[in-house]
Amino acid sequence: METKETSYNELVINGFMALFFNLVMLPALVFLNFLIFGQLPWLFIPVLLVLVLLFVLMLPGYFSQEPNEARVMVFFGEYKGTFKNTGFFWVNPFMNKKKLSLRARNLDVEPIKVNDKIGNPILIGLVLVWKLKDTYKAMFEIDAQTMADSKGTGTASVSVAGRMNAFEDFVRVQSDAALRQVAGQYAYDDNEHDTNELTLRGGGEEINDQLERQLNERLAMAGMEIVEARINYLAYAPEIAAVMLRRQQASAIITAREKIVEGAVSMVKMALDKLAEDGIVELDEEKKAAMVSNLLVVLCADEPAQPVINSGTLNH
Repeated sequence: METKETSYNELVINGFMALFFNLVMLPALVFLNFLIFGQLPWLFIPVLLVLVLLFVLMLPGYFSQEPNEARVMVFFGEYKGTFKNTGFFWVNPFMNKKKLSLRARNLDVEPIKVNDKIGNPILIGLVLVWKLKDTYKAMFEIDAQTMADSKGTGTASVSVAGRMNAFEDFVRVQSDAALRQVAGQYAYDDNEHDTNELTLRGGGEEINDQLERQLNERLAMAGMEIVEARINYLAYAPEIAAVMLRRQQASAIITAREKIVEGAVSMVKMALDKLAEDGIVELDEEKKAAMVSNLLVVLCADEPAQPVINSGTLNH
């Protein structure tokens, strides 16, 4: 979406120069007017009224601006531009100067319940850093004024805090929608899927990058930019958490057993090959089967084996 933000530098003068004119020159002109037209009341009073009116009208034109702040200039409903310079200035007092903050802000989105790709209910939350990028879109593409008024200001002039809180509410709603969309595209883990498939638990930076892209697409219309977005909470919903824990434990046990059996078979094969290579003892197929059985029991058992000493001979 093309930006309509423009820079405003018209009729903005140094505030100290304007203050000098307002506090020194205008009173001097009043005094000079008294000296010149003191004997002419019909001319003295109108000039005095004009000078006093000019003095009063200049007062609302003063404003100061800190770094990473901006003023959206609106003249009787017409957008004139955005002023971003820092310092003390004076501008046309009839100009409506809507103050905005361009500083980065944190937002911690509370965990929400969503269904992952395979339908498991999970709790997922995120933390993000955002800031205003386009002041025109922020002020005029979304109804920030009404949103701020609904928070209880009840005035036509909304403070910068009210506007920024309204923007934060907009970001919160959009981040909730983006989080639901991204979470629904992936499984929580790879228990029932291909281990090469991207999951929420194992996706890491890739999931965060996709979430950031989704948020920037949604917030572009409002002139906002996501600096960083990260999932900071991920868990199964309470109603299935206990079942999923047992499932994970069973999966871990099966994986461990597979490694144990694989290692035990390798050790039995190595023992038989070593016995045959060194000629220590000759075993027929029946004795080999018995030895294999005993070694597998010893190597795969959960508890230490209890040795039994055979006091006879191999011929018995």
